[in-house]
Amino acid sequence: QVQLVESGGGLVQAGGSLRLSCAASGTIFRINDMGWYRQAPGKQRELVAVINNSGSTKYADFVKGRFTISRDNAKNAVYLQMNSLKPEDTAVYYCKIVLVAEVYEYEYWGQGTQVTVSS
Repeated sequence: QVQLVESGGGLVQAGGSLRLSCAASGTIFRINDMGWYRQAPGKQRELVAVINNSGSTKYADFVKGRFTISRDNAKNAVYLQMNSLKPEDTAVYYCKIVLVAEVYEYEYWGQGTQVTVSS
């Protein structure tokens, strides 16, 4: 069993910064992609950023230049540094990891952390 624990959300004023963390624990063989998604009220969950096990990153256009995703493989952790936050960034942020065991891939989601940006 694998558990993901997120932290770092909160309330911040527009223009401020937050850093989200997500750590995986349990039986982990190998992690491929690690990513962050968000879901605002009344909207579908959307990709924010993803990083693969080679360190290559991909960002949604609406966060390019403002957010940075990183990972620490020794800690099975992924981070999201969010700068220049805007009210429209308000959402519940979820981390997701893709584990590989033999030839199978398994997705695990964190519980979500609320980010609220006030204007």
